[in-house]
Amino acid sequence: MTDTLFSELTKEAEAGRPGFWRLPAGLDLTLAEWSKAGPVAYVESEYFAGIGEENSAVWRDGRLALGPLHLLEGEPVPAEGSPVIRALRELGVQSGRSFDEFTAVGLDRHRDSESWVQDGQQVAYAVVPGA
Repeated sequence: MTDTLFSELTKEAEAGRPGFWRLPAGLDLTLAEWSKAGPVAYVESEYFAGIGEENSAVWRDGRLALGPLHLLEGEPVPAEGSPVIRALRELGVQSGRSFDEFTAVGLDRHRDSESWVQDGQQVAYAVVPGA
């Protein structure tokens, strides 16, 4: 989420949701509503030189289905995967020939949100039952 979008969605006195860096208060309710049409994930990932943190949550059928999950700097990655990997798996993403689910959907293409906006690329992944 870019600084501009976060500012637009967050009132000055409002904080984001606990445990997340950039999930504005109330956006979780919107994500829950959107999930009535299909599962929706919110993920945050910040790494530098292989050290970092992740947060994620997944909504399905209008309610929280996974998380919130957090991995703090210095914590070992659980055997079942990092928060972002677990959220992507909950959406039905499979790594296939990619290194992992993160790279399978192209989240490795940019290092910051502003870069996505500058080149106009978006990440979207649809899971079609029976496909």
